[in-house]
Amino acid sequence: MLEDRYYMRQPTFRPVWSATVVLLVVNVVAFILQNVLYRFSTFPVDRWFALSVWGLRHGFVWQLLTYQFMHGGLLHLLLNCWAIYVFGREVEETLGLKRFLTLYFTSGVIGGLFQALAGVLLGGAFAAPVVGASAGAFGLVAAFATLYPERPLMLLLFFIIPVSMRAKFLLLFSALLTVFGLVFPMDNIAHAAHLGGMLTGLVFVRYAIHWHWHWPRLQRPRSQPVRPLVHAQRRTSAPLGQKQGGVDEDLPPDEFLSKAVDPILDKISAHGIQSLTERERRILQTAREKMDRR
Repeated sequence: MLEDRYYMRQPTFRPVWSATVVLLVVNVVAFILQNVLYRFSTFPVDRWFALSVWGLRHGFVWQLLTYQFMHGGLLHLLLNCWAIYVFGREVEETLGLKRFLTLYFTSGVIGGLFQALAGVLLGGAFAAPVVGASAGAFGLVAAFATLYPERPLMLLLFFIIPVSMRAKFLLLFSALLTVFGLVFPMDNIAHAAHLGGMLTGLVFVRYAIHWHWHWPRLQRPRSQPVRPLVHAQRRTSAPLGQKQGGVDEDLPPDEFLSKAVDPILDKISAHGIQSLTERERRILQTAREKMDRR
């Protein structure tokens, strides 16, 4: 059933206008504005806003941001929006708003720098102006595959043939295609930007989860110091409707965070967020709701 797939489920706690949806709307509006200027104006849109080696050499550093909202055609826009929608929603829910946006735009900027560097070193097609949200989208793909490497995905190869693969293999396949495109450039695809985006997404999430950076969206009270990384013992989940370890969900927010949430955060640090049970995820949801009411 389609509704059983993760990208067709309704989010547990996400507003309708999430950052992912806002990014989609902004990309569509920017594409419309871009084509209106092409058709009814003589303003040099690409010269000023598409990413180019010439532009960066002349100080047009804003191109590292503006190129991410331009596209080379309707299909280009649809593919990028599809990737942002499918992978962005769950990455945003996992990382939170600020870190999601940081990941997305950092992937786009670093991907743009990779492409500009390829243009300086290799010239030719690599030096052509670049547009598109692909670097940011590939950053989301890499982040998703790093967070949920074993998640099964159903894709349509050539938009016709259904292919099932795990997220980690999708990332590997994308990386191989990107490297092949760099070694044997035969199209106008910005492979260097894609590679930069993927590396950014992978490093960002690996650093956040596995290198002791305590990034969870539920912030501890400022009076409590960040606890060092410890080995979290596996706990058996209590049956639904019972409180695990005697923790009362009606406790005050600070006490609830200390007794119920801190062990879960330790487990994330030790084993990754993919190790959480459904009940532990619901506890995090309850804790977030308590924090929002403070």
